[in-house]
Amino acid sequence: MYICNQKLLQIVNCIDNLQKSAKIKIMIKRQAAHTLASLSRGFPVVTVTGPRQSGKTTLVRDFFSDKPYVSLEELDQREYATTDPRGFLASYPDGAVLDEVQNCPELFSYIQGTVDKDKRCGLFILTGSQQFGLLSRITQSLAGRAGFVHLLPFALSELQEAGRKTTSLDSLLFSGLYPPLYDRDVKPPTWHANYILTYLERDVRQMVNVRDLTTFQRFLKMCAARNGQLLNLSSLANDCGITHNTAKAWISILEASYIVFLLTPHHKNFGKRLVKSPKLYFHDTGLAAYLLGIQNAEQFSIHSMRGALFEGFVISQLLKSRYNRGLASNLCFWRDSTGNEIDLIMEKGEKLEPLEIKSGQTITRDYFKGIDKWLVFAGETAGPARIVYGGKETQLRTGVEVIPWQAIGKILP
Repeated sequence: MYICNQKLLQIVNCIDNLQKSAKIKIMIKRQAAHTLASLSRGFPVVTVTGPRQSGKTTLVRDFFSDKPYVSLEELDQREYATTDPRGFLASYPDGAVLDEVQNCPELFSYIQGTVDKDKRCGLFILTGSQQFGLLSRITQSLAGRAGFVHLLPFALSELQEAGRKTTSLDSLLFSGLYPPLYDRDVKPPTWHANYILTYLERDVRQMVNVRDLTTFQRFLKMCAARNGQLLNLSSLANDCGITHNTAKAWISILEASYIVFLLTPHHKNFGKRLVKSPKLYFHDTGLAAYLLGIQNAEQFSIHSMRGALFEGFVISQLLKSRYNRGLASNLCFWRDSTGNEIDLIMEKGEKLEPLEIKSGQTITRDYFKGIDKWLVFAGETAGPARIVYGGKETQLRTGVEVIPWQAIGKILP
């Protein structure tokens, strides 16, 4: 009897685990799905770009489940599409999902001819994980015919809507938001190490001839150490033992692979001399934490880079909000030569909405100094001012809204 009950318990636990796994995959809905629906009604081609493992394939296969799926990572499919593009496309008279389409650049001009003849919207769904090469080819061959969605790893609000636990800020920042970390039993450092080895370095080899991957890995770590700082290519190159032009090319590769992004300075000077260099941020704090050698959430909580990583986390969340709605970035920062600075400016028409980002959990008067100065400079151009911080309370002080980090999703940049 004991053995039977034990086996029954094992079966119940197995079913429960399977249900939990299925529940995770079903419940974590991507906000970009609404944009996909809209674009598929207005464009013959819909393109989804983003970093590897951000969920592009899962999203398009689920949303366009009625269409055949073809992965152009597979050598036989790639050879068919490359050697006989007309025959390949003719095999899918009602369109298809073409995954990692940047592997077949010859295909784009033939897709143009097909959609021009067919006239139907939402015919082909393309995905790609190399931003610059993919976009340049689409611009050349499919201008006016393709709608775009940039799909980054999970937004915090997507996890919250799915009922996933997001109460520990340090654990969230340490783990990052790549989807595989939320449906697999794998530790973040292990996953991030393999991600760099199997995906990023492979993309690097495809995009540029990097002979010494050890130097490139050092470059990655140096970039992580400069997260949230003004980009100084000369200093970065010197520290890595490479040329200025090589550092510039490698930064472009990291941008193209959606590993880092550059936040540009706002041009309006308000009578002040402004800095002209962009600031460097990682899209995902978990990947940056791994490159910084942080091994667990406890180390993260006392690390000197915690404030900069939290700043990047907030900015990335707002960037995801724009991208998930099919919008280009309207984000920048403002800094003058005397040190006055606003972490983030959201451009909305003629209004500029300032946002300061503070990782501390206690609201202090120092949090308001930068905004108070900037509001005087900006005058009538200033929109609502906000502060996002690492605490839990919402407050309104002297017209400035103080927002806890868990409520970032309520801000629409």
